[in-house]
Amino acid sequence: MLKVTVELYPGGSAESTRTLAAMTVTNLSDLADVSDYEIVTAETANPSTGEPSKMCWHRVHDYARGQSVWKLVGAAIAGLDQAGCMEM
Repeated sequence: MLKVTVELYPGGSAESTRTLAAMTVTNLSDLADVSDYEIVTAETANPSTGEPSKMCWHRVHDYARGQSVWKLVGAAIAGLDQAGCMEM
């Protein structure tokens, strides 16, 4: 499983760091060369836009594991447009 975390460092200060979002990417295909992945994301509320906290999930299918981890993260992010989401 991969975990990707998005943190905000206001003004570059580590003392004021806060987590904005997190994503887990879980292999569902027993580490096959071509795998399916379950993607789960959680995002904190955004007072600037009025967006509530939410959790989303979707799957990436038939992904060739021999690629860069960043390509997998990119595929996981790209699929968020079709993800099912619920407010938390």
